[in-house]
Amino acid sequence: MVRYTATGKRKTAIARVILTPGEGRITVNNRPLEEFFGRERLRTEVRMPLKATGTDGRFDVTANIIGGGIGGQAGALKHGIAKALLQADDSLRKELRVGGFLTRDSRIKERKKAGLKGARKRPQFSKR
Repeated sequence: MVRYTATGKRKTAIARVILTPGEGRITVNNRPLEEFFGRERLRTEVRMPLKATGTDGRFDVTANIIGGGIGGQAGALKHGIAKALLQADDSLRKELRVGGFLTRDSRIKERKKAGLKGARKRPQFSKR
């Protein structure tokens, strides 16, 4: 049996993706995609690499996601699917690169600094 595996990351979410030839079913943490991601926008985001390469009916996607919130998890799954598609067929690299699916979104939460209320917010200034 042919399987293509990849890991996608976004913020603190990590998605381990397994791509197998099939009918286009997407399973996340042993639940269907529609049940795992309630928002239509997130479901669309997850399917974007498959639609861009025209492989949305050719592969079944099984993913295990840990960490992060739902937005970060959807981004991690999108990144993992794109990397797995690249393993399956290297000729898809151009479409995936143009769509920006292979680039890991490196934006993460900035740490809180000492003496400040958050990462950048200063305490209120009092002149007197």
